[in-house]
Amino acid sequence: MKKLLIAVCLLIAVASSAQTPRYDTIRYAKQHYAKRVAIFKKEPIKQGRVIFLGNSITEFADWQKLLGDSTIINRGIAADNTFGVLDRLDDVIAREPSKLFIKIGINDISQDIPVNIIAKNIFTIVQRVKAKCPQTKIYVHSILPTNDNAKKEYPEAFNKNSQVNEVNNRLKQNEKMGFTYIDINMLLRDSQGKLDPQYADADGLHLNEAGYAVWVKLLKAKKYL
Repeated sequence: MKKLLIAVCLLIAVASSAQTPRYDTIRYAKQHYAKRVAIFKKEPIKQGRVIFLGNSITEFADWQKLLGDSTIINRGIAADNTFGVLDRLDDVIAREPSKLFIKIGINDISQDIPVNIIAKNIFTIVQRVKAKCPQTKIYVHSILPTNDNAKKEYPEAFNKNSQVNEVNNRLKQNEKMGFTYIDINMLLRDSQGKLDPQYADADGLHLNEAGYAVWVKLLKAKKYL
């Protein structure tokens, strides 16, 4: 009877785990991710720099030129999500940045990762950096909305601005964890809460030069840099 009970419990456990999605294995563009990480590992470790950490919206910006600082480090990887950032966070921690600007989450939303997990992962990123680099000033950006053009180019991200807002609300409400929340969503959206076309690429998700200019202007106005 005891053996039968153990067997039943094991079957229940296996069935339960099979029904629980492994969100940490969901990734886009794995080859690009691996290529970027390999490049990062070859770079000399220089501590005390400013680091921008995130996905394509971070990677596609020339932060050194935009901010007039040749020492800024770009740790953006196109298509990355919060799990990918967590996996490569040791590279950031080893560099003990003076300031860390985090911008991540839209790919998680595209992949239907639950809002609570996305927020938890971002908070874990913050906590891990704070534990190892207590001197680092941490800034967490809001996730940007998409507009209707995303329906064609990025259908998985289309019409999910409500989820974007949910994550942003959680971030805003948890600054007490030791980071500064930067709301670029508010600046770059239109009256309908969508990414304003004047600041967006034609794909409805990424930023154009005007969008980055607004972002940089905010960073400077708030004296974050």
